[in-house]
Amino acid sequence: MTLALGIMLGAALGLIILSAFFSGSETALTTSSRARLHELEKRGIRSAGKVLRLKEQPERLIGGILLGNNLVNILASSLATTALLQLFGDTGVVWATLAMTALVLVFGEVMPKTYAIVYPERFALAVAPAIQFVVRVFAPIVMGVEVIVRRVLSLFGVDLTNATNILSPQEEIRGAIDLHHKEGSVVKTDRDMLGGVLDLSDLEIADLMVHRTKMFTIDAEMPADHVISELLKSGFSRAPVWRGNQDNIIGILHAKDVLASMQAHKGDMNKIDIPALCSKAWFVPDTTTVKAQLSAFLRRKVHMALVVDEYGEVMGLVTLEDILEEIVGDIADEYDVVSADIAREASGSMVVNGTLQIRDLNRANDWNLPDDEANTIAGLVIHEARMIPEKGQAFTFHGFRFEVVGKKRNQLTRLRITPLSAYKEKTGPAL
Repeated sequence: MTLALGIMLGAALGLIILSAFFSGSETALTTSSRARLHELEKRGIRSAGKVLRLKEQPERLIGGILLGNNLVNILASSLATTALLQLFGDTGVVWATLAMTALVLVFGEVMPKTYAIVYPERFALAVAPAIQFVVRVFAPIVMGVEVIVRRVLSLFGVDLTNATNILSPQEEIRGAIDLHHKEGSVVKTDRDMLGGVLDLSDLEIADLMVHRTKMFTIDAEMPADHVISELLKSGFSRAPVWRGNQDNIIGILHAKDVLASMQAHKGDMNKIDIPALCSKAWFVPDTTTVKAQLSAFLRRKVHMALVVDEYGEVMGLVTLEDILEEIVGDIADEYDVVSADIAREASGSMVVNGTLQIRDLNRANDWNLPDDEANTIAGLVIHEARMIPEKGQAFTFHGFRFEVVGKKRNQLTRLRITPLSAYKEKTGPAL
Protein backbone atom coordinates (compact mmCIF):
# COMPACT_ATOMS: atom_id res chain seq x y z
CA MET A 1 0.00 0.00 0.00
CA THR A 2 1.40 3.37 -0.99
CA LEU A 3 1.63 6.33 1.37
CA ALA A 4 -1.11 8.17 -0.53
CA LEU A 5 -3.54 5.25 -0.11
CA GLY A 6 -2.76 5.07 3.60
CA ILE A 7 -3.40 8.78 4.01
CA MET A 8 -6.75 8.54 2.20
CA LEU A 9 -7.94 5.58 4.29
CA GLY A 10 -6.73 7.25 7.47
CA ALA A 11 -8.54 10.45 6.52
CA ALA A 12 -11.71 8.45 5.83
CA LEU A 13 -11.55 6.92 9.32
CA GLY A 14 -10.97 10.36 10.82
CA LEU A 15 -14.00 11.68 8.98
CA ILE A 16 -16.08 8.82 10.41
CA ILE A 17 -15.08 10.06 13.87
CA LEU A 18 -16.30 13.53 12.87
CA SER A 19 -19.52 11.94 11.59
CA ALA A 20 -20.00 10.37 15.02
CA PHE A 21 -19.44 13.78 16.59
CA PHE A 22 -22.11 15.45 14.44
CA SER A 23 -24.62 12.59 14.77
CA GLY A 24 -24.31 12.43 18.55
CA SER A 25 -24.44 16.23 18.84
CA GLU A 26 -27.68 16.37 16.86
CA THR A 27 -29.37 13.84 19.13
CA ALA A 28 -28.01 15.32 22.36
CA LEU A 29 -28.88 18.92 21.53
CA THR A 30 -32.42 18.10 20.39
CA THR A 31 -33.33 15.70 23.22
CA SER A 32 -31.68 17.48 26.15
CA SER A 33 -34.11 18.92 28.67
CA ARG A 34 -34.53 22.69 28.69
CA ALA A 35 -35.54 22.55 32.35
CA ARG A 36 -32.37 20.70 33.39
CA LEU A 37 -30.18 22.96 31.27
CA HIS A 38 -31.81 26.04 32.78
CA GLU A 39 -31.10 24.70 36.27
CA LEU A 40 -27.47 23.95 35.31
CA GLU A 41 -27.09 27.48 33.96
CA LYS A 42 -28.37 28.86 37.27
CA ARG A 43 -25.63 26.85 38.98
CA GLY A 44 -23.02 28.65 36.91
CA ILE A 45 -22.27 26.08 34.18
CA ARG A 46 -21.62 28.30 31.14
CA SER A 47 -21.96 25.50 28.58
CA ALA A 48 -25.60 25.06 29.62
CA GLY A 49 -26.29 28.63 28.50
CA LYS A 50 -24.64 27.92 25.15
CA VAL A 51 -26.83 24.86 24.65
CA LEU A 52 -29.98 26.84 25.48
CA ARG A 53 -29.03 29.57 23.00
CA LEU A 54 -28.41 26.93 20.33
CA LYS A 55 -31.83 25.38 20.99
CA GLU A 56 -33.51 28.78 20.58
CA GLN A 57 -32.76 28.58 16.83
CA PRO A 58 -33.54 24.95 15.97
CA GLU A 59 -33.50 25.46 12.18
CA ARG A 60 -30.05 27.06 12.28
CA LEU A 61 -28.77 24.38 14.68
CA ILE A 62 -30.07 21.38 12.73
CA GLY A 63 -29.04 22.92 9.43
CA GLY A 64 -25.46 23.48 10.58
CA ILE A 65 -25.12 19.98 12.05
CA LEU A 66 -26.64 18.26 9.01
CA LEU A 67 -24.45 20.25 6.67
CA GLY A 68 -21.33 19.26 8.58
CA ASN A 69 -22.44 15.64 8.90
CA ASN A 70 -23.21 15.27 5.19
CA LEU A 71 -19.93 16.89 4.20
CA VAL A 72 -17.83 14.50 6.27
CA ASN A 73 -19.87 11.41 5.26
CA ILE A 74 -19.68 12.18 1.54
CA LEU A 75 -16.00 13.08 1.74
CA ALA A 76 -15.23 9.92 3.72
CA SER A 77 -17.07 7.75 1.19
CA SER A 78 -15.30 9.45 -1.72
CA LEU A 79 -11.84 8.94 -0.18
CA ALA A 80 -12.58 5.30 0.66
CA THR A 81 -13.92 4.62 -2.85
CA THR A 82 -10.87 6.23 -4.48
CA ALA A 83 -8.47 4.23 -2.31
CA LEU A 84 -10.23 0.88 -2.77
CA LEU A 85 -10.54 1.41 -6.54
CA GLN A 86 -6.77 1.61 -6.69
CA LEU A 87 -6.43 -1.55 -4.57
CA PHE A 88 -9.15 -3.76 -6.08
CA GLY A 89 -9.98 -2.18 -9.42
CA ASP A 90 -13.64 -1.87 -10.43
CA THR A 91 -14.78 -4.11 -7.56
CA GLY A 92 -13.44 -1.48 -5.17
CA VAL A 93 -16.73 0.40 -5.50
CA VAL A 94 -18.59 -2.58 -4.03
CA TRP A 95 -16.08 -3.02 -1.19
CA ALA A 96 -16.11 0.72 -0.45
CA THR A 97 -19.92 0.79 -0.35
CA LEU A 98 -20.12 -2.18 2.03
CA ALA A 99 -17.30 -1.02 4.26
CA MET A 100 -18.44 2.61 4.55
CA THR A 101 -22.08 1.63 5.10
CA ALA A 102 -21.07 -0.63 8.00
CA LEU A 103 -18.62 1.86 9.51
CA VAL A 104 -20.89 4.90 9.20
CA LEU A 105 -23.95 3.01 10.45
CA VAL A 106 -22.29 1.48 13.51
CA PHE A 107 -19.67 4.03 14.49
CA GLY A 108 -20.95 7.19 12.82
CA GLU A 109 -24.66 6.92 13.64
CA VAL A 110 -25.95 4.22 16.02
CA MET A 111 -23.19 4.27 18.64
CA PRO A 112 -22.97 8.08 19.18
CA LYS A 113 -26.75 8.51 19.02
CA THR A 114 -27.25 5.74 21.59
CA TYR A 115 -24.80 7.40 23.97
CA ALA A 116 -26.44 10.79 23.38
CA ILE A 117 -29.89 9.38 24.16
CA VAL A 118 -28.66 7.90 27.45
CA TYR A 119 -26.67 10.99 28.50
CA PRO A 120 -28.17 13.91 26.53
CA GLU A 121 -27.22 16.76 28.87
CA ARG A 122 -23.68 15.46 29.44
CA PHE A 123 -23.09 15.08 25.69
CA ALA A 124 -24.70 18.44 24.86
CA LEU A 125 -22.59 20.34 27.40
CA ALA A 126 -19.41 18.75 26.03
CA VAL A 127 -20.06 19.57 22.36
CA ALA A 128 -21.78 22.95 22.77
CA PRO A 129 -18.69 25.17 22.18
CA ALA A 130 -17.64 23.27 19.04
CA ILE A 131 -21.17 23.13 17.63
CA GLN A 132 -21.61 26.83 18.32
CA PHE A 133 -18.51 27.49 16.18
CA VAL A 134 -19.76 25.18 13.41
CA VAL A 135 -23.17 26.86 13.34
CA ARG A 136 -21.55 30.28 13.02
CA VAL A 137 -19.25 29.15 10.18
CA PHE A 138 -22.05 27.48 8.23
CA ALA A 139 -24.64 30.19 9.02
CA PRO A 140 -24.61 31.85 5.55
CA ILE A 141 -25.02 28.51 3.76
CA VAL A 142 -27.72 27.36 6.17
CA MET A 143 -29.64 30.62 5.72
CA GLY A 144 -29.58 30.08 1.98
CA VAL A 145 -30.84 26.51 2.45
CA GLU A 146 -33.64 27.78 4.71
CA VAL A 147 -34.79 30.20 2.02
CA ILE A 148 -34.85 27.42 -0.58
CA VAL A 149 -36.74 25.08 1.77
CA ARG A 150 -39.37 27.70 2.61
CA ARG A 151 -39.85 28.60 -1.05
CA VAL A 152 -40.26 24.95 -2.08
CA LEU A 153 -42.68 24.20 0.78
CA SER A 154 -44.71 27.30 -0.06
CA LEU A 155 -45.36 25.79 -3.48
CA PHE A 156 -47.22 22.99 -1.68
CA GLY A 157 -49.19 25.40 0.51
CA VAL A 158 -47.01 25.01 3.63
CA ASP A 159 -46.41 28.36 5.37
CA LEU A 160 -43.66 28.32 8.00
CA THR A 161 -43.79 32.04 8.73
CA ASN A 162 -45.93 31.76 11.85
CA ALA A 163 -45.11 28.17 12.71
CA THR A 164 -45.31 27.58 16.45
CA ASN A 165 -45.34 24.65 18.77
CA ILE A 166 -48.76 22.99 18.63
CA LEU A 167 -48.55 22.17 22.35
CA SER A 168 -48.72 24.81 25.07
CA PRO A 169 -46.13 24.65 27.89
CA GLN A 170 -48.85 23.27 30.21
CA GLU A 171 -49.68 20.48 27.75
CA GLU A 172 -46.01 19.62 27.37
CA ILE A 173 -45.63 19.36 31.15
CA ARG A 174 -48.81 17.28 31.41
CA GLY A 175 -47.59 14.97 28.66
CA ALA A 176 -44.26 14.51 30.42
CA ILE A 177 -46.02 13.73 33.71
CA ASP A 178 -48.32 11.16 32.07
CA LEU A 179 -45.37 9.56 30.29
CA HIS A 180 -43.36 9.24 33.51
CA HIS A 181 -46.44 7.81 35.23
CA LYS A 182 -46.79 5.13 32.56
CA GLU A 183 -43.11 4.31 32.93
CA GLY A 184 -43.56 3.96 36.68
CA SER A 185 -41.32 6.83 37.81
CA VAL A 186 -44.26 9.01 38.96
CA VAL A 187 -46.91 7.47 41.23
CA LYS A 188 -50.61 8.12 40.59
CA THR A 189 -51.08 10.45 43.56
CA ASP A 190 -48.23 12.68 42.44
CA ARG A 191 -49.50 12.66 38.85
CA ASP A 192 -53.01 13.64 39.98
CA MET A 193 -51.65 16.39 42.20
CA LEU A 194 -49.44 17.89 39.49
CA GLY A 195 -52.25 17.55 36.96
CA GLY A 196 -54.62 19.31 39.37
CA VAL A 197 -52.30 22.31 39.53
CA LEU A 198 -52.16 22.50 35.73
CA ASP A 199 -55.97 22.30 35.52
CA LEU A 200 -56.59 25.36 37.69
CA SER A 201 -56.36 27.78 34.77
CA ASP A 202 -58.73 25.71 32.60
CA LEU A 203 -61.47 25.15 35.18
CA GLU A 204 -64.20 27.58 36.19
CA ILE A 205 -65.55 27.60 39.73
CA ALA A 206 -68.88 26.34 38.38
CA ASP A 207 -67.02 23.07 37.63
CA LEU A 208 -66.27 22.34 41.28
CA MET A 209 -68.73 24.39 43.34
CA VAL A 210 -71.23 22.84 45.76
CA HIS A 211 -74.56 23.14 43.95
CA ARG A 212 -77.33 25.09 45.64
CA THR A 213 -79.38 21.90 46.10
CA LYS A 214 -76.59 20.48 48.30
CA MET A 215 -75.73 23.67 50.17
CA PHE A 216 -76.13 23.77 53.95
CA THR A 217 -77.82 27.06 54.81
CA ILE A 218 -79.38 28.65 57.89
CA ASP A 219 -82.68 30.53 58.20
CA ALA A 220 -82.04 33.82 59.99
CA GLU A 221 -85.47 33.58 61.66
CA MET A 222 -84.62 30.30 63.42
CA PRO A 223 -84.07 30.48 67.19
CA ALA A 224 -80.41 30.68 68.15
CA ASP A 225 -80.43 27.29 69.89
CA HIS A 226 -81.80 25.64 66.73
CA VAL A 227 -79.16 27.39 64.62
CA ILE A 228 -76.39 26.16 66.91
CA SER A 229 -77.81 22.62 66.88
CA GLU A 230 -78.01 22.58 63.06
CA LEU A 231 -74.53 24.05 62.76
CA LEU A 232 -73.09 21.35 65.03
CA LYS A 233 -74.85 18.54 63.17
CA SER A 234 -73.61 19.83 59.79
CA GLY A 235 -69.91 19.56 60.64
CA PHE A 236 -69.23 22.84 58.82
CA SER A 237 -67.51 25.85 60.37
CA ARG A 238 -69.22 28.34 58.01
CA ALA A 239 -72.74 28.54 56.60
CA PRO A 240 -74.69 31.02 54.46
CA VAL A 241 -77.62 32.67 56.27
CA TRP A 242 -80.81 33.65 54.43
CA ARG A 243 -83.97 35.55 55.25
CA GLY A 244 -87.37 35.20 53.58
CA ASN A 245 -86.22 32.78 50.88
CA GLN A 246 -83.02 30.84 50.24
CA ASP A 247 -81.96 33.13 47.39
CA ASN A 248 -81.80 36.09 49.77
CA ILE A 249 -78.43 35.47 51.40
CA ILE A 250 -77.75 38.09 54.09
CA GLY A 251 -74.35 36.90 55.27
CA ILE A 252 -72.02 34.11 56.32
CA LEU A 253 -72.13 32.71 59.84
CA HIS A 254 -68.88 31.40 61.36
CA ALA A 255 -68.93 28.88 64.21
CA LYS A 256 -66.15 30.81 66.02
CA ASP A 257 -68.34 33.93 66.16
CA VAL A 258 -71.19 31.86 67.63
CA LEU A 259 -68.88 30.43 70.32
CA ALA A 260 -67.57 33.90 71.15
CA SER A 261 -71.13 35.22 71.46
CA MET A 262 -72.11 32.30 73.70
CA GLN A 263 -69.18 33.06 75.97
CA ALA A 264 -70.01 36.78 76.02
CA HIS A 265 -73.60 36.03 77.05
CA LYS A 266 -72.53 33.34 79.54
CA GLY A 267 -74.32 30.59 77.61
CA ASP A 268 -77.67 32.35 77.35
CA MET A 269 -78.66 31.43 73.78
CA ASN A 270 -81.72 33.66 73.82
CA LYS A 271 -79.46 36.71 73.79
CA ILE A 272 -77.51 35.61 70.71
CA ASP A 273 -78.38 37.68 67.61
CA ILE A 274 -77.57 35.39 64.66
CA PRO A 275 -77.92 38.02 61.86
CA ALA A 276 -75.64 40.40 63.79
CA LEU A 277 -72.92 37.75 63.90
CA CYS A 278 -72.90 37.26 60.13
CA SER A 279 -70.08 38.62 58.02
CA LYS A 280 -70.77 40.11 54.60
CA ALA A 281 -71.37 37.51 51.89
CA TRP A 282 -68.97 37.51 48.94
CA PHE A 283 -70.55 36.85 45.55
CA VAL A 284 -68.46 35.81 42.54
CA PRO A 285 -69.50 35.04 38.92
CA ASP A 286 -69.63 31.41 37.85
CA THR A 287 -67.22 32.10 34.97
CA THR A 288 -64.32 32.94 37.31
CA THR A 289 -61.40 30.58 36.76
CA VAL A 290 -60.35 28.41 39.68
CA LYS A 291 -56.84 29.88 39.54
CA ALA A 292 -58.20 33.43 39.80
CA GLN A 293 -60.50 32.44 42.65
CA LEU A 294 -57.64 30.81 44.56
CA SER A 295 -55.64 34.03 44.27
CA ALA A 296 -58.68 36.01 45.40
CA PHE A 297 -59.17 33.76 48.45
CA LEU A 298 -55.55 34.24 49.47
CA ARG A 299 -55.65 37.98 48.83
CA ARG A 300 -58.91 38.66 50.71
CA LYS A 301 -58.25 36.07 53.45
CA VAL A 302 -61.78 34.72 53.00
CA HIS A 303 -62.49 31.00 52.69
CA MET A 304 -66.02 30.96 51.22
CA ALA A 305 -67.73 32.62 48.28
CA LEU A 306 -71.21 32.32 46.81
CA VAL A 307 -71.38 31.63 43.07
CA VAL A 308 -73.95 33.52 40.98
CA ASP A 309 -74.93 33.23 37.31
CA GLU A 310 -75.33 36.03 34.76
CA TYR A 311 -78.77 36.86 36.21
CA GLY A 312 -77.43 37.22 39.75
CA GLU A 313 -79.09 34.03 40.98
CA VAL A 314 -77.17 31.95 43.50
CA MET A 315 -75.94 28.75 41.85
CA GLY A 316 -73.89 27.35 44.71
CA LEU A 317 -70.86 28.04 46.85
CA VAL A 318 -67.14 27.43 46.62
CA THR A 319 -64.59 27.26 49.41
CA LEU A 320 -60.83 27.36 49.61
CA GLU A 321 -60.95 23.70 50.63
CA ASP A 322 -62.81 22.80 47.41
CA ILE A 323 -59.96 24.26 45.37
CA LEU A 324 -57.27 22.58 47.45
CA GLU A 325 -59.10 19.26 47.08
CA GLU A 326 -58.95 19.72 43.32
CA ILE A 327 -55.16 19.53 43.69
CA VAL A 328 -54.51 17.08 46.52
CA GLY A 329 -57.72 15.03 46.54
CA ASP A 330 -60.27 14.74 49.35
CA ILE A 331 -59.34 16.48 52.60
CA ALA A 332 -61.23 14.84 55.45
CA ASP A 333 -61.21 15.68 59.14
CA GLU A 334 -62.73 14.03 62.20
CA TYR A 335 -66.07 15.78 61.62
CA ASP A 336 -66.53 14.97 57.94
CA VAL A 337 -69.29 12.52 57.07
CA VAL A 338 -67.94 9.61 55.02
CA SER A 339 -69.62 9.74 51.62
CA ALA A 340 -70.35 6.54 49.70
CA ASP A 341 -70.25 8.18 46.30
CA ILE A 342 -68.66 5.08 44.75
CA ALA A 343 -69.60 1.51 45.68
CA ARG A 344 -67.56 -1.11 43.84
CA GLU A 345 -69.07 -4.49 42.99
CA ALA A 346 -67.35 -7.84 42.58
CA SER A 347 -68.48 -8.03 38.94
CA GLY A 348 -66.32 -5.05 38.01
CA SER A 349 -69.20 -2.57 38.02
CA MET A 350 -69.61 0.32 40.39
CA VAL A 351 -72.70 2.13 41.66
CA VAL A 352 -72.17 5.88 41.96
CA ASN A 353 -74.19 8.87 43.10
CA GLY A 354 -75.65 10.81 40.22
CA THR A 355 -74.19 14.03 41.65
CA LEU A 356 -70.65 12.64 41.60
CA GLN A 357 -68.32 14.91 39.64
CA ILE A 358 -67.01 13.36 36.42
CA ARG A 359 -63.56 14.68 37.23
CA ASP A 360 -63.57 12.87 40.57
CA LEU A 361 -64.64 9.60 38.93
CA ASN A 362 -61.95 9.95 36.26
CA ARG A 363 -59.31 10.66 38.87
CA ALA A 364 -60.33 7.71 41.05
CA ASN A 365 -60.30 5.21 38.17
CA ASP A 366 -57.87 6.66 35.61
CA TRP A 367 -60.75 7.08 33.14
CA ASN A 368 -61.26 9.76 30.50
CA LEU A 369 -65.00 10.40 30.49
CA PRO A 370 -65.64 13.83 28.91
CA ASP A 371 -66.69 16.68 31.19
CA ASP A 372 -67.12 19.42 28.59
CA GLU A 373 -70.93 19.29 28.44
CA ALA A 374 -71.72 18.14 31.99
CA ASN A 375 -70.07 18.23 35.41
CA THR A 376 -71.80 15.24 37.01
CA ILE A 377 -72.34 11.62 35.99
CA ALA A 378 -76.11 12.14 35.90
CA GLY A 379 -75.63 15.17 33.67
CA LEU A 380 -73.42 13.17 31.32
CA VAL A 381 -76.02 10.40 30.97
CA ILE A 382 -78.83 12.91 30.34
CA HIS A 383 -76.71 14.77 27.78
CA GLU A 384 -75.77 11.61 25.88
CA ALA A 385 -79.27 10.10 26.08
CA ARG A 386 -80.95 13.37 25.02
CA MET A 387 -83.70 12.59 27.52
CA ILE A 388 -84.35 12.03 31.21
CA PRO A 389 -84.11 8.23 31.53
CA GLU A 390 -86.36 6.06 33.63
CA LYS A 391 -85.16 3.71 36.33
CA GLY A 392 -83.84 0.52 34.77
CA GLN A 393 -82.87 2.05 31.44
CA ALA A 394 -79.30 1.49 30.28
CA PHE A 395 -77.10 3.27 27.75
CA THR A 396 -73.72 2.56 26.21
CA PHE A 397 -71.27 5.30 25.28
CA HIS A 398 -67.60 6.25 25.70
CA GLY A 399 -66.70 2.60 26.32
CA PHE A 400 -69.01 2.13 29.34
CA ARG A 401 -72.51 0.90 30.10
CA PHE A 402 -74.59 3.24 32.29
CA GLU A 403 -77.68 1.83 34.02
CA VAL A 404 -80.10 4.01 36.00
CA VAL A 405 -80.65 2.28 39.35
CA GLY A 406 -82.12 5.19 41.30
CA LYS A 407 -84.30 8.15 40.38
CA LYS A 408 -86.11 10.82 42.39
CA ARG A 409 -88.54 12.88 40.34
CA ASN A 410 -86.37 14.13 37.45
CA GLN A 411 -83.06 13.56 39.23
CA LEU A 412 -80.90 10.50 38.56
CA THR A 413 -79.70 9.60 42.04
CA ARG A 414 -77.77 6.34 41.45
CA LEU A 415 -76.15 4.84 38.37
CA ARG A 416 -74.35 1.55 37.78
CA ILE A 417 -71.30 1.99 35.53
CA THR A 418 -69.69 -1.02 33.89
CA PRO A 419 -66.69 -0.95 31.54
CA LEU A 420 -67.70 -2.65 28.30
CA SER A 421 -64.85 -5.14 28.63
CA ALA A 422 -66.23 -6.35 31.98
CA TYR A 423 -69.81 -6.31 30.69
CA LYS A 424 -68.94 -8.48 27.68
CA GLU A 425 -67.17 -10.99 29.91
CA LYS A 426 -70.30 -11.23 32.07
CA THR A 427 -72.94 -11.38 29.31
CA GLY A 428 -71.05 -12.73 26.31
CA PRO A 429 -69.93 -11.03 23.09
CA ALA A 430 -73.37 -9.74 22.07
CA LEU A 431 -74.70 -6.58 23.73
